Amino acid sequence: MERRDFLKQSTLASSLFFVPNFVKAFENVSKSTFKHKKLVIIQLSGGNDGLNTIIPYTNDIYFRNRPKLSIPKNNVIKATDELGFHKNLAPLKNLYDQGYVSIINNVGYPNPNRSHFRSTDIWQTASNADEYLSSGWVGRFIDKYGKNPYTAIELDDSLSLIMKGKNMNGIATKNPNILFANTNTAYFKKVLEQQTDAHLSEHNLGYLYKTMIEAKSSAKYIYETSKTYKSSLEYPNNPFGNQLKTTAEFINSDLDSKVYYVSMGGFDTHANQANKQSKLLKTYSESVEVFVNDLKKNDTFKDTLILTFSEFGRRVQQNAAGGTDHGAANNVFLIGENLKKKGFYNEAPNLVNLDTNGDLIHTVDFRSVYATILDKWLQVDDASILNKSFSKLNFI
Repeated sequence: MERRDFLKQSTLASSLFFVPNFVKAFENVSKSTFKHKKLVIIQLSGGNDGLNTIIPYTNDIYFRNRPKLSIPKNNVIKATDELGFHKNLAPLKNLYDQGYVSIINNVGYPNPNRSHFRSTDIWQTASNADEYLSSGWVGRFIDKYGKNPYTAIELDDSLSLIMKGKNMNGIATKNPNILFANTNTAYFKKVLEQQTDAHLSEHNLGYLYKTMIEAKSSAKYIYETSKTYKSSLEYPNNPFGNQLKTTAEFINSDLDSKVYYVSMGGFDTHANQANKQSKLLKTYSESVEVFVNDLKKNDTFKDTLILTFSEFGRRVQQNAAGGTDHGAANNVFLIGENLKKKGFYNEAPNLVNLDTNGDLIHTVDFRSVYATILDKWLQVDDASILNKSFSKLNFI
Protein backbone atom coordinates (compact mmCIF):
# COMPACT_ATOMS: atom_id res chain seq x y z
CA MET A 1 0.00 0.00 0.00
CA GLU A 2 1.37 3.44 -0.92
CA ARG A 3 1.99 5.79 1.99
CA ARG A 4 -0.25 8.51 0.57
CA ASP A 5 -3.16 6.12 0.01
CA PHE A 6 -2.68 4.58 3.42
CA LEU A 7 -2.77 7.87 5.27
CA LYS A 8 -5.65 9.19 3.20
CA GLN A 9 -7.82 6.14 3.90
CA SER A 10 -6.89 5.61 7.53
CA THR A 11 -8.66 8.31 9.50
CA LEU A 12 -8.87 6.07 12.54
CA ALA A 13 -5.21 5.18 12.31
CA SER A 14 -4.17 8.79 12.05
CA SER A 15 -6.10 9.59 15.21
CA LEU A 16 -4.01 6.98 16.98
CA PHE A 17 -0.97 9.21 16.73
CA PHE A 18 -2.53 10.75 19.82
CA VAL A 19 -3.20 7.45 21.46
CA PRO A 20 -0.26 5.67 22.81
CA ASN A 21 3.08 4.18 22.40
CA PHE A 22 2.08 1.75 25.11
CA VAL A 23 4.20 -1.05 26.43
CA LYS A 24 3.01 -4.49 25.42
CA ALA A 25 5.42 -6.17 27.79
CA PHE A 26 3.49 -4.31 30.48
CA GLU A 27 0.85 -7.05 30.39
CA ASN A 28 3.28 -9.81 31.31
CA VAL A 29 4.95 -8.33 34.36
CA SER A 30 4.11 -9.86 37.71
CA LYS A 31 2.26 -7.53 40.03
CA SER A 32 4.57 -8.61 42.80
CA THR A 33 7.33 -6.59 41.10
CA PHE A 34 5.17 -3.50 40.82
CA LYS A 35 5.02 -0.70 43.38
CA HIS A 36 1.51 0.56 44.00
CA LYS A 37 2.13 4.29 44.39
CA LYS A 38 -0.10 6.39 42.12
CA LEU A 39 0.10 10.04 41.14
CA VAL A 40 -2.97 11.92 39.90
CA ILE A 41 -2.21 15.29 38.28
CA ILE A 42 -5.01 17.84 37.88
CA GLN A 43 -4.49 20.97 35.80
CA LEU A 44 -6.83 23.93 36.27
CA SER A 45 -6.38 25.24 32.73
CA GLY A 46 -6.57 28.92 31.97
CA GLY A 47 -4.79 30.33 35.00
CA ASN A 48 -6.80 30.00 38.20
CA ASP A 49 -6.90 33.07 40.46
CA GLY A 50 -5.13 31.79 43.55
CA LEU A 51 -5.86 34.90 45.62
CA ASN A 52 -9.62 34.32 45.33
CA THR A 53 -9.16 30.59 45.91
CA ILE A 54 -7.08 30.74 49.08
CA ILE A 55 -7.93 34.20 50.34
CA PRO A 56 -5.69 36.51 52.42
CA TYR A 57 -8.78 37.78 54.21
CA THR A 58 -6.94 39.96 56.75
CA ASN A 59 -4.71 41.72 54.21
CA ASP A 60 -5.85 45.28 53.45
CA ILE A 61 -3.75 45.37 50.26
CA TYR A 62 -5.86 42.53 48.85
CA PHE A 63 -9.07 44.46 49.41
CA ARG A 64 -7.65 47.75 48.09
CA ASN A 65 -6.54 46.11 44.85
CA ARG A 66 -9.87 44.35 44.39
CA PRO A 67 -12.62 46.75 45.51
CA LYS A 68 -15.30 44.83 43.55
CA LEU A 69 -13.70 41.42 43.18
CA SER A 70 -12.35 40.62 46.65
CA ILE A 71 -14.15 37.96 48.66
CA PRO A 72 -15.86 39.44 51.75
CA LYS A 73 -14.54 38.14 55.04
CA ASN A 74 -17.91 36.67 55.96
CA ASN A 75 -17.80 34.51 52.80
CA VAL A 76 -14.42 33.02 53.62
CA ILE A 77 -14.00 29.62 55.29
CA LYS A 78 -11.20 30.53 57.68
CA ALA A 79 -8.27 28.15 57.98
CA THR A 80 -5.65 30.29 59.74
CA ASP A 81 -5.45 33.81 61.13
CA GLU A 82 -4.38 34.98 57.65
CA LEU A 83 -5.79 32.62 55.05
CA GLY A 84 -9.12 31.00 54.26
CA PHE A 85 -10.88 28.98 51.57
CA HIS A 86 -13.37 30.25 49.01
CA LYS A 87 -16.81 29.23 50.27
CA ASN A 88 -17.29 26.86 47.33
CA LEU A 89 -14.22 24.94 48.44
CA ALA A 90 -16.03 23.60 51.52
CA PRO A 91 -15.49 19.96 50.40
CA LEU A 92 -11.76 20.65 50.04
CA LYS A 93 -11.75 22.28 53.47
CA ASN A 94 -13.27 19.06 54.84
CA LEU A 95 -10.29 17.15 53.46
CA TYR A 96 -7.98 19.84 54.85
CA ASP A 97 -9.50 19.38 58.33
CA GLN A 98 -8.79 15.65 58.11
CA GLY A 99 -5.11 16.33 57.44
CA TYR A 100 -5.25 15.32 53.78
CA VAL A 101 -4.28 18.65 52.17
CA SER A 102 -1.01 20.57 51.92
CA ILE A 103 -1.12 23.98 50.22
CA ILE A 104 2.09 25.43 48.81
CA ASN A 105 1.93 29.16 48.17
CA ASN A 106 3.98 31.23 45.73
CA VAL A 107 4.84 28.44 43.28
CA GLY A 108 6.24 29.44 39.90
CA TYR A 109 9.51 29.83 38.02
CA PRO A 110 12.04 32.54 37.09
CA ASN A 111 11.16 34.95 34.27
CA PRO A 112 7.51 33.85 34.13
CA ASN A 113 5.75 33.66 30.78
CA ARG A 114 2.15 34.88 30.72
CA SER A 115 1.05 33.05 27.58
CA HIS A 116 -1.30 30.13 28.29
CA PHE A 117 0.31 27.93 25.67
CA ARG A 118 3.92 28.69 26.54
CA SER A 119 3.47 28.59 30.31
CA THR A 120 1.57 25.31 30.03
CA ASP A 121 4.45 23.90 27.97
CA ILE A 122 6.92 25.06 30.63
CA TRP A 123 4.95 23.34 33.40
CA GLN A 124 4.40 20.21 31.30
CA THR A 125 8.00 19.83 30.15
CA ALA A 126 9.64 21.15 33.36
CA SER A 127 11.78 23.46 31.24
CA ASN A 128 13.30 26.86 31.90
CA ALA A 129 11.36 29.84 30.58
CA ASP A 130 13.80 30.19 27.65
CA GLU A 131 14.11 26.47 26.97
CA TYR A 132 11.96 24.55 24.47
CA LEU A 133 11.59 20.81 25.00
CA SER A 134 9.68 18.32 22.86
CA SER A 135 9.11 15.80 25.66
CA GLY A 136 7.07 16.10 28.85
CA TRP A 137 8.38 15.28 32.30
CA VAL A 138 5.89 12.43 32.69
CA GLY A 139 6.86 11.23 29.20
CA ARG A 140 10.51 11.13 30.24
CA PHE A 141 9.47 9.23 33.36
CA ILE A 142 7.79 6.66 31.09
CA ASP A 143 10.88 6.55 28.86
CA LYS A 144 13.14 5.70 31.77
CA TYR A 145 10.88 3.51 33.89
CA GLY A 146 8.19 2.22 31.54
CA LYS A 147 9.94 -1.09 31.07
CA ASN A 148 9.25 -1.96 34.71
CA PRO A 149 6.50 -1.24 33.58
CA TYR A 150 5.31 2.18 34.57
CA THR A 151 2.90 3.98 32.38
CA ALA A 152 0.62 7.01 32.35
CA ILE A 153 -2.95 7.64 31.22
CA GLU A 154 -4.49 10.96 30.28
CA LEU A 155 -8.25 11.15 30.69
CA ASP A 156 -8.87 12.82 27.35
CA ASP A 157 -9.22 12.10 23.65
CA SER A 158 -5.77 13.39 22.73
CA LEU A 159 -2.38 13.34 24.37
CA SER A 160 -0.83 16.43 25.97
CA LEU A 161 2.85 17.27 25.76
CA ILE A 162 3.38 16.27 29.40
CA MET A 163 2.70 12.64 28.45
CA LYS A 164 5.03 12.48 25.44
CA GLY A 165 8.47 10.95 25.86
CA LYS A 166 11.39 10.79 23.49
CA ASN A 167 10.87 7.09 22.82
CA MET A 168 7.55 6.23 24.41
CA ASN A 169 4.27 8.06 25.04
CA GLY A 170 1.45 7.60 27.50
CA ILE A 171 -2.08 6.79 26.40
CA ALA A 172 -5.13 9.03 26.12
CA THR A 173 -8.63 7.73 26.70
CA LYS A 174 -11.80 9.01 28.34
CA ASN A 175 -13.57 5.70 28.09
CA PRO A 176 -11.90 2.27 27.98
CA ASN A 177 -14.98 0.74 26.35
CA ILE A 178 -14.78 3.13 23.41
CA LEU A 179 -11.02 2.67 23.09
CA PHE A 180 -11.47 -1.10 23.02
CA ALA A 181 -14.32 -0.89 20.51
CA ASN A 182 -12.35 1.42 18.21
CA THR A 183 -9.42 -0.97 18.09
CA ASN A 184 -11.71 -3.89 17.27
CA THR A 185 -13.59 -2.50 14.30
CA ALA A 186 -13.48 -4.42 11.04
CA TYR A 187 -11.68 -1.51 9.40
CA PHE A 188 -9.00 -1.36 12.10
CA LYS A 189 -8.39 -5.08 11.76
CA LYS A 190 -8.26 -4.81 7.97
CA VAL A 191 -5.59 -2.12 8.12
CA LEU A 192 -3.48 -4.22 10.49
CA GLU A 193 -3.86 -7.28 8.29
CA GLN A 194 -2.21 -5.39 5.43
CA GLN A 195 0.95 -4.58 7.34
CA THR A 196 4.13 -6.35 6.30
CA ASP A 197 7.70 -6.48 7.54
CA ALA A 198 8.52 -3.89 4.90
CA HIS A 199 5.90 -1.55 6.35
CA LEU A 200 7.22 -2.02 9.87
CA SER A 201 10.75 -1.16 8.82
CA GLU A 202 9.68 1.94 6.86
CA HIS A 203 9.95 5.01 9.09
CA ASN A 204 6.53 6.74 8.93
CA LEU A 205 4.32 3.76 8.16
CA GLY A 206 6.31 1.60 10.55
CA TYR A 207 5.68 4.02 13.40
CA LEU A 208 1.98 4.14 12.58
CA TYR A 209 1.58 0.37 12.36
CA LYS A 210 3.51 -0.23 15.58
CA THR A 211 1.38 2.38 17.34
CA MET A 212 -1.78 0.66 16.14
CA ILE A 213 -0.55 -2.76 17.24
CA GLU A 214 0.38 -1.47 20.68
CA ALA A 215 -2.88 0.48 20.95
CA LYS A 216 -4.88 -2.65 20.26
CA SER A 217 -2.92 -4.63 22.84
CA SER A 218 -3.20 -1.97 25.53
CA ALA A 219 -6.86 -1.23 24.83
CA LYS A 220 -7.67 -4.88 25.48
CA TYR A 221 -5.70 -4.88 28.73
CA ILE A 222 -7.26 -1.64 30.03
CA TYR A 223 -10.76 -2.73 29.07
CA GLU A 224 -10.52 -6.18 30.66
CA THR A 225 -8.80 -4.98 33.83
CA SER A 226 -10.82 -1.84 34.52
CA LYS A 227 -14.19 -3.54 34.17
CA THR A 228 -13.48 -5.44 37.39
CA TYR A 229 -14.46 -2.33 39.40
CA LYS A 230 -17.31 0.08 38.77
CA SER A 231 -17.82 2.91 41.21
CA SER A 232 -21.06 2.98 43.20
CA LEU A 233 -20.53 6.55 44.42
CA GLU A 234 -22.37 9.47 42.87
CA TYR A 235 -19.97 11.88 41.20
CA PRO A 236 -21.01 15.33 39.97
CA ASN A 237 -22.49 14.92 36.50
CA ASN A 238 -19.97 16.96 34.53
CA PRO A 239 -16.88 16.20 32.41
CA PHE A 240 -14.45 16.74 35.28
CA GLY A 241 -16.45 14.51 37.61
CA ASN A 242 -16.59 11.85 34.90
CA GLN A 243 -12.81 12.00 34.43
CA LEU A 244 -12.21 11.47 38.13
CA LYS A 245 -14.76 8.66 38.27
CA THR A 246 -12.96 6.84 35.46
CA THR A 247 -9.62 7.48 37.17
CA ALA A 248 -10.97 5.97 40.41
CA GLU A 249 -12.19 2.92 38.50
CA PHE A 250 -8.75 2.50 36.94
CA ILE A 251 -6.99 2.79 40.30
CA ASN A 252 -9.47 0.63 42.22
CA SER A 253 -9.36 -2.11 39.58
CA ASP A 254 -5.59 -2.34 40.17
CA LEU A 255 -4.65 -1.17 36.71
CA ASP A 256 -0.86 -1.17 36.40
CA SER A 257 -0.53 2.58 35.83
CA LYS A 258 1.55 5.03 37.81
CA VAL A 259 0.38 8.45 36.65
CA TYR A 260 -3.03 9.83 35.67
CA TYR A 261 -3.52 13.26 34.12
CA VAL A 262 -6.81 15.14 34.30
CA SER A 263 -7.60 18.71 33.26
CA MET A 264 -10.43 21.15 33.83
CA GLY A 265 -10.72 24.31 31.73
CA GLY A 266 -12.43 27.67 32.02
CA PHE A 267 -10.15 29.47 34.49
CA ASP A 268 -9.10 32.32 32.16
CA THR A 269 -11.30 34.84 33.95
CA HIS A 270 -10.61 38.23 32.35
CA ALA A 271 -14.27 39.20 32.79
CA ASN A 272 -17.12 38.27 35.14
CA GLN A 273 -14.68 36.30 37.26
CA ALA A 274 -16.71 36.05 40.45
CA ASN A 275 -19.50 33.93 38.97
CA LYS A 276 -17.28 31.88 36.66
CA GLN A 277 -14.68 30.99 39.23
CA SER A 278 -17.25 30.21 41.92
CA LYS A 279 -18.89 27.59 39.70
CA LEU A 280 -15.55 26.10 38.68
CA LEU A 281 -14.28 25.82 42.25
CA LYS A 282 -17.52 24.14 43.29
CA THR A 283 -17.15 21.59 40.48
CA TYR A 284 -13.52 20.98 41.37
CA SER A 285 -13.95 20.54 45.12
CA GLU A 286 -17.11 18.44 45.01
CA SER A 287 -15.59 16.09 42.44
CA VAL A 288 -12.30 15.73 44.31
CA GLU A 289 -14.09 14.95 47.57
CA VAL A 290 -16.07 12.09 45.99
CA PHE A 291 -12.88 10.86 44.29
CA VAL A 292 -11.02 10.73 47.61
CA ASN A 293 -13.94 8.95 49.27
CA ASP A 294 -14.02 6.42 46.43
CA LEU A 295 -10.34 5.67 46.93
CA LYS A 296 -10.70 5.50 50.72
CA LYS A 297 -13.61 3.07 50.37
CA ASN A 298 -11.33 0.73 48.43
CA ASP A 299 -8.20 1.27 50.54
CA THR A 300 -6.26 2.87 47.64
CA PHE A 301 -6.12 6.44 48.93
CA LYS A 302 -3.10 5.60 51.09
CA ASP A 303 -1.13 4.87 47.91
CA THR A 304 -2.39 7.87 45.90
CA LEU A 305 -1.06 11.42 45.78
CA ILE A 306 -3.08 14.16 44.02
CA LEU A 307 -1.35 17.26 42.65
CA THR A 308 -3.41 20.26 41.50
CA PHE A 309 -1.77 23.15 39.64
CA SER A 310 -2.54 25.94 37.17
CA GLU A 311 -0.15 27.28 34.54
CA PHE A 312 -0.04 30.68 36.28
CA GLY A 313 -1.97 32.79 38.76
CA ARG A 314 -3.71 36.12 38.15
CA ARG A 315 -2.67 39.73 38.65
CA VAL A 316 -3.14 41.10 42.15
CA GLN A 317 -5.14 44.09 40.91
CA GLN A 318 -8.54 43.56 39.34
CA ASN A 319 -9.17 44.85 35.81
CA ALA A 320 -11.99 47.03 34.49
CA ALA A 321 -14.04 44.07 33.25
CA GLY A 322 -14.69 42.46 36.62
CA GLY A 323 -11.87 40.00 36.24
CA THR A 324 -8.11 39.61 36.52
CA ASP A 325 -5.38 39.38 33.92
CA HIS A 326 -2.60 36.83 33.60
CA GLY A 327 -0.23 36.74 36.54
CA ALA A 328 2.70 34.66 37.75
CA ALA A 329 3.11 32.71 41.00
CA ASN A 330 0.20 30.69 42.36
CA ASN A 331 -0.78 28.09 44.93
CA VAL A 332 -0.51 24.33 44.44
CA PHE A 333 -2.57 21.68 46.26
CA LEU A 334 -1.24 18.30 47.38
CA ILE A 335 -3.85 15.83 48.59
CA GLY A 336 -2.99 12.52 50.22
CA GLU A 337 -3.06 10.41 53.35
CA ASN A 338 0.69 10.40 53.93
CA LEU A 339 1.55 14.10 54.01
CA LYS A 340 4.37 15.18 56.32
CA LYS A 341 3.48 18.86 56.19
CA LYS A 342 -0.29 19.27 56.46
CA GLY A 343 -2.15 22.52 56.07
CA PHE A 344 -0.14 25.45 54.71
CA TYR A 345 3.36 24.48 53.70
CA ASN A 346 4.85 27.98 53.60
CA GLU A 347 4.16 31.66 54.08
CA ALA A 348 1.19 33.55 52.64
CA PRO A 349 1.64 35.49 49.37
CA ASN A 350 3.56 38.74 49.74
CA LEU A 351 1.31 41.49 48.36
CA VAL A 352 3.83 44.25 49.08
CA ASN A 353 6.81 42.99 47.11
CA LEU A 354 5.42 42.40 43.61
CA ASP A 355 7.25 42.15 40.29
CA THR A 356 7.26 44.98 37.73
CA ASN A 357 3.97 43.72 36.26
CA GLY A 358 2.22 43.80 39.62
CA ASP A 359 2.29 40.02 40.02
CA LEU A 360 3.25 37.70 42.87
CA ILE A 361 6.90 36.66 42.95
CA HIS A 362 7.57 32.95 43.24
CA THR A 363 9.47 31.59 46.23
CA VAL A 364 9.08 27.89 45.32
CA ASP A 365 10.12 26.53 41.93
CA PHE A 366 7.45 24.20 40.56
CA ARG A 367 10.16 21.74 39.59
CA SER A 368 11.01 21.32 43.27
CA VAL A 369 7.46 20.01 43.67
CA TYR A 370 8.03 17.57 40.80
CA ALA A 371 11.44 16.53 42.13
CA THR A 372 9.97 15.82 45.55
CA ILE A 373 7.19 13.68 44.08
CA LEU A 374 9.57 11.75 41.83
CA ASP A 375 12.12 11.17 44.57
CA LYS A 376 10.01 10.64 47.66
CA TRP A 377 6.74 9.29 46.25
CA LEU A 378 7.54 7.45 43.03
CA GLN A 379 11.07 6.72 44.29
CA VAL A 380 12.92 7.32 41.04
CA ASP A 381 15.89 9.44 39.96
CA ASP A 382 14.32 12.89 39.66
CA ALA A 383 17.40 14.62 38.21
CA SER A 384 17.53 12.30 35.19
CA ILE A 385 13.88 13.07 34.41
CA LEU A 386 13.97 16.82 35.10
CA ASN A 387 17.40 17.18 33.43
CA LYS A 388 18.93 18.76 36.54
CA SER A 389 18.68 18.66 40.32
CA PHE A 390 16.17 20.78 42.21
CA SER A 391 15.88 21.23 45.95
CA LYS A 392 13.44 18.85 47.62
CA LEU A 393 10.49 19.95 49.73
CA ASN A 394 9.15 18.25 52.82
CA PHE A 395 5.43 17.75 52.18
CA ILE A 396 5.85 13.96 51.83
